[in-house]
Amino acid sequence: MEIVSVLPQLAALRFAEVNDLNVYVWNDGAEVTLIDSGLPGTAGEIENGLRALGFACDQVRRVVLTHAHDDHIGSAADLAEWGAEIWAHYADADIVRGERRPPAPLLRDWERPIADALAPGPRPRPAPVHRELRGGEVLDFGAGAEVLAVPGHTEGSMALHLPRHRVLFTGDTLANVRGATMAGVFNLDSTAVEVAAHRLTDLDADVVCVGHGDVLTAAGLRAWRSRRPKP
Repeated sequence: MEIVSVLPQLAALRFAEVNDLNVYVWNDGAEVTLIDSGLPGTAGEIENGLRALGFACDQVRRVVLTHAHDDHIGSAADLAEWGAEIWAHYADADIVRGERRPPAPLLRDWERPIADALAPGPRPRPAPVHRELRGGEVLDFGAGAEVLAVPGHTEGSMALHLPRHRVLFTGDTLANVRGATMAGVFNLDSTAVEVAAHRLTDLDADVVCVGHGDVLTAAGLRAWRSRRPKP
């Protein structure tokens, strides 16, 4: 796990072995919010990352899950045991609680060999969902974090926009892995994801925090949009 400094209030805990998966750490002084929870079994590494950043586990007030795939909800149960609240979109909440499995993505032809090459890992433990979110809500961190519903990757995929800080968290609606910016893959509805990704480029954000890969600048996001036909 690598710690990537983004802003004074923001860092990424990056797991290179999971296609540069990011768990983001936002701090409002003594109170910490995590965006996503990584794979099952990574709570110890997340704890080590927090301590390196100067925080203790009991300072994590909430974990906001951008969507209910195993690599993003995997350690939520462990983080809940620290005392953190788990927040998720209502359409994905039952997956987080272990009441159903995520529906299989509708793979495009070029995605099939990639999916077939992925080794199955341990399933996440069911985690509580203390708050079910909906698009349009404003959350009490980062001077007001706006919830944007962006279904397509999963039914309950969300982005979070912090307008006061000009920061955007995209979940897996966008990725920027090893210099390749793209809309999300392994989707329930890839057309909806393309539409959502373009919608996110309209937001006023200087720092774009993707689920996998390097943080994008506004200029980088606009450059990606200019190369893509509008869906």
